[in-house]
Amino acid sequence: MNTMNAALTTTSRRPSPSKTPQAFRRPNFDCRDLPAELRLVIYVPGTAASGVEIEARGPDLTVTAHKNHFVRLNWTALHLEAVQQDYRLKLRLGHGFAYPDMKAEIGDGILTLTIPKRNAAGLGARQAA
Repeated sequence: MNTMNAALTTTSRRPSPSKTPQAFRRPNFDCRDLPAELRLVIYVPGTAASGVEIEARGPDLTVTAHKNHFVRLNWTALHLEAVQQDYRLKLRLGHGFAYPDMKAEIGDGILTLTIPKRNAAGLGARQAA
């Protein structure tokens, strides 16, 4: 039996930034459809209010939460890349919500969004005017 052994070369290649798997990970969340509003509870541990971005475009809602990254002097790679990723949640909620009237609260890594419905009492008349 003939075997061919190729010369092993040790090269250290790092993936280019454009080929990294994902810069964000999807957080866990809970959605409650109440009669007058939609309540989203998003779990984003390690983030502060200054690191949260909320964007509504048409029927889509995008929530991005950046974690506080600490650089340690004795840093070594421990395969914690997924744990240190920032959070991004993209949801298609529809046009039935008053996104400008949305309220957000964050505390202990829990972000709560309250989005009023347009057809709720009082909001429908304001939108028609």
